[in-house]
Amino acid sequence: MLSFASYYGDHMVLQQKPSGAVVWGHGELGAVVTLTLSGASGLVIMEKTAQVKGPSGTWTTVLNPMDRGGPYALTAEQGLENVTLRDIYFGDVWLCSGQSNMAMTVLQVANASQELAAAARYPYVRVFAAAPARSSVELEDLEQIDLPWSIPTAEILGHGNFTYFSAVCWLLGRSLYDALGTPIGLVEVAWGGTPIEAWSSRRVLQACGLPEDTGSTSPHQHPSGPKTPSVLWNAMIHPLLNMTLRGVAWYQGEENTLLNTDQYNCTFPALIADWRWAFHTGSAGQTEPRLPFGFVQLSTYRHESADDSFPRLRWHQTADLGVVPNARMPSTFMAVAMDLGDEHSPYGSVHPRDKQSVAHRLLLGALAVAYGDKGLVFQGPFPTRAVLEVTRGLLNVTYSQELIWRQRDAQAFEVCCSSLASPCQWLLAPVVAVRSHTVTLALSGCRTLVLGLRYAWAEWPCEYLACPLYNSQGLPAPSFLLDTLPAGSTAEGRELLLLPSSGFPLN
Repeated sequence: MLSFASYYGDHMVLQQKPSGAVVWGHGELGAVVTLTLSGASGLVIMEKTAQVKGPSGTWTTVLNPMDRGGPYALTAEQGLENVTLRDIYFGDVWLCSGQSNMAMTVLQVANASQELAAAARYPYVRVFAAAPARSSVELEDLEQIDLPWSIPTAEILGHGNFTYFSAVCWLLGRSLYDALGTPIGLVEVAWGGTPIEAWSSRRVLQACGLPEDTGSTSPHQHPSGPKTPSVLWNAMIHPLLNMTLRGVAWYQGEENTLLNTDQYNCTFPALIADWRWAFHTGSAGQTEPRLPFGFVQLSTYRHESADDSFPRLRWHQTADLGVVPNARMPSTFMAVAMDLGDEHSPYGSVHPRDKQSVAHRLLLGALAVAYGDKGLVFQGPFPTRAVLEVTRGLLNVTYSQELIWRQRDAQAFEVCCSSLASPCQWLLAPVVAVRSHTVTLALSGCRTLVLGLRYAWAEWPCEYLACPLYNSQGLPAPSFLLDTLPAGSTAEGRELLLLPSSGFPLN
């Protein structure tokens, strides 16, 4: 039987130039499949042939790079059999993956009725959703699809809670279309309550020294998603590797505040590198080797928390460097979300409803990192230097961007003081002044030895859109954990070197 692979269909978007779109499917072993791309008038634009090969009888071809636009028809022929896909467009294809905050649908967000009503204005943003599935071995194709390629409607975007279509994915795709004017294909592959280990190949687990198996795939785990290593990589990501992609958006990490939290600074960069290698290889080199990878830094959950697993995980999401892109995570971008807390969300406070701000912050990163808009500011301010005024007991922290001070009484800065390097005594450092690029902190409990500085180090660091520091574009300063090392004296005071911390013994 001649067929296209499961995730090719009417209304789909294939990746535009400079890449060539990979097209593959199933056929009769040894037969030759002819693939024809034709325009609206029936004019043949391109013809390719591919042989059906073993062991599972698949054929694969790479189309010549195509300008954006459509509609086109794509026909596969094998002997007397033929299959045609219609209303195909060329544009940019984005994969959206993660756990429940990615699976939250347009029906569940703030202003849902407006967002759903707007769907009809975006016929060239096409949507596809894989069904949640797990496997103990790597699968060649998807076993099930929740939503075949579709033109968006209110019913499709608001199918139900945590089903399809992903709000973060849709709002990002829609914004990309508004910004670029190119057709956008969105592929949702998400499952709530799943740790990064389930989305990781064995290569990632081995690289980070994690066990490759934590037992059987129990059916009782179903409501919150499987935890077993690699089962979602096997069933939901591996089948897609032949697809030519433009970028990835990822919203995951809540589950890892409970599991292997302090390995996330290895597993996340390793997953990004591994997915890039796998998609580049699987697409015969068409998906770029540094596939742009955007992600959402964790939002909030509980006001009073017994531990600091949320701020630790936020830090680990940056490979312990605080901002991205960085040396360990090139071609990445991050939407900070710690100021989007939603205590009264009907879906639980771990599921904030403001996904528009998340998508806007992702969009800025995508335009800057994936599309090369060099002048665009896409992340908030970060400290670049600190000077200790010993006699006055003040610490002046200089930032990379102009500061907007939104929350004047916030207790967001803490310093680590000790006569011994360990354990660390974290003490509040009240803000006494904010100038254009500088925050001045009072070191009341600290004499001269400042070993570390941290900001917004809490599960719920601030109320909605009211963290202390933003830039003039309205982007929040991200949380950080920095070691401070003496670096000589200046006229202003004692210079401190700020180095990203791999973690203090915490009190």
